[in-house]
Amino acid sequence: MTPETSDARRALVVRGGWEGHRPVEITELFLPFLRAHGYDVRISGTLDVYADAELLAATDLIVQCWTMGELTGEQSAGLAAAVRAGTGLAGWHGGIVDSFRGDLGYQLLTGGQFLMHPAGFSDHEITPVGERADHPVMAGLGAFRVHTEKYWLATDPLIDVLATVGFAADEERSRPVTMPAVWTRNWGAGRVFVSAVGHKPDDFDVPEVRTLTERGLLWASR
Repeated sequence: MTPETSDARRALVVRGGWEGHRPVEITELFLPFLRAHGYDVRISGTLDVYADAELLAATDLIVQCWTMGELTGEQSAGLAAAVRAGTGLAGWHGGIVDSFRGDLGYQLLTGGQFLMHPAGFSDHEITPVGERADHPVMAGLGAFRVHTEKYWLATDPLIDVLATVGFAADEERSRPVTMPAVWTRNWGAGRVFVSAVGHKPDDFDVPEVRTLTERGLLWASR
């Protein structure tokens, strides 16, 4: 089967918003991977696609990289309904959990929302959750280090946390905290994958980051 055949799986890459997260450059890293796995890839630089019920119903995977911005009520409802019906949703960093800050329905869909990050980049470890070591996204991956932003998030207790990041006690935090960094969730018949890692293109040069992100795209897909 080739991506040109009518029964190819379909991926929709929705990219835009704040340019600091390099939505075009970073999503381009994953287009060859998707096409190699049999996806016919469509790219949208507008959120209007979320109001196109027919398009979303025919889409197996939405890859979103859209930081901040606003969804209309119709767009928000259309996205949530499509995922509930089986369309997968996946993304990384601010492109999925610092999106549409005023939309509570969207935050329920993704299972997390960015609140802050310490200034600049830091060296820190991403630690797989031991009891989820056999999950298809994390299988065979051990703890690994990154040099990038570290997200402090508000998260839904129903997410399935696959990996975490630690925050030490300091003048702002009275005790150490373990924060979700990679998770999945189900939303009706659909699946959602989120990784908090991915501020800059070279974050994906870390083999574990690239691997878990690629696996997450496939896991979320219908």
